[in-house]
Amino acid sequence: MFPLLELNQNSRLACSTVPDFSAKFFQIQNYGGNHHTDTFVLFSNVNNNSIQVCSVEFAESYFGVIIWTAFIGSYCEALEIDPEGYIAFCPCMGRFGNQADQFLGALSFAKSINRTFVVPHWVEYVPYEAGSSQVPFSKYFNPGGIQKYHRAVTMDVFMAKIAPKIWPPEKRIAFCYAERNKNSGCDAKDGNPFGPYWDAFGVDFVGSEIFGPNLHYIGNLASYNSWYKKYPGDKWPVLAFVGSPGAFPVEEKNLHLQQYIEWNNSIKKEALKFISNLPKGPFIGIHLRNGVDWSRACELVDGTRDLFASPQCTGYGKKEAKLNMEMCLPSLNTITRQLKRAVKKRNATSIFVASDRSHLLF
Repeated sequence: MFPLLELNQNSRLACSTVPDFSAKFFQIQNYGGNHHTDTFVLFSNVNNNSIQVCSVEFAESYFGVIIWTAFIGSYCEALEIDPEGYIAFCPCMGRFGNQADQFLGALSFAKSINRTFVVPHWVEYVPYEAGSSQVPFSKYFNPGGIQKYHRAVTMDVFMAKIAPKIWPPEKRIAFCYAERNKNSGCDAKDGNPFGPYWDAFGVDFVGSEIFGPNLHYIGNLASYNSWYKKYPGDKWPVLAFVGSPGAFPVEEKNLHLQQYIEWNNSIKKEALKFISNLPKGPFIGIHLRNGVDWSRACELVDGTRDLFASPQCTGYGKKEAKLNMEMCLPSLNTITRQLKRAVKKRNATSIFVASDRSHLLF
């Protein structure tokens, strides 16, 4: 049971629709306790066993009391079962950059086959610790932004409130394009982060469903018809993929989806605080990827046309473009020359440097 909290005049409640709903009590989930913290609230109707999910921004003062029922009924969104079904997956490839690329593709795929997108947790790796950590999407981003593009529900809410109704333990099937290991099916929980990810939500799979090579992740009408014909929502309410149903690097057609990945208020606040301490005027931000793992990866680059997310340097579909070491791991001379050009163009007064190893600040 989550604690009861009051929404006072300094708190804001945001949901996308205004249904006819009357709640009797509410519960708080993912409550952080910081000033102006976004949190998700589950409003439970004891009369019809339905659920509503809202986003709340708390201000500085609040007390543990029951909220007015009438106020709840005006602003919340009912969490109903989607008859078209759901897409869930483990973002199990790479770290944040790779996961974010595939996230956009998976979101596009969910829309193309008209299923609700189950927003996954991020997979993070703590230095010098075994295993992995599963971090809620809302730690950094606003889940409401995703809903501006397509129907979505966070993984924790899905598992707590929807899965028990449509995806009981005995019906949890893992989907994969091909067997991961010979004669072992999808083997969805083999290794890290696969096992730890699904374990975080208490998911064990009772079987595997191999959908390749006849089905794929291309998002078009033909793809939708093929998926719908083989896996209709009434018989297959949840398609749980071993990995992301999205390409890496992100396809050009899905680049625009990044506009729906919105920072949450706490991240925005920290960013504005940081910027306020910089000298007045424009600033330049650069990311220097020069760690040992990246340096080794760049040894593969010379003479190739495509490696990892190289289209951000060469563009998409340019077969004549070739990669080189200076693109992948630029020298100090190249960095300073390009940086000087950018500073001059924007009349920047300061430079922000992020790096996984050396910031090259002398």
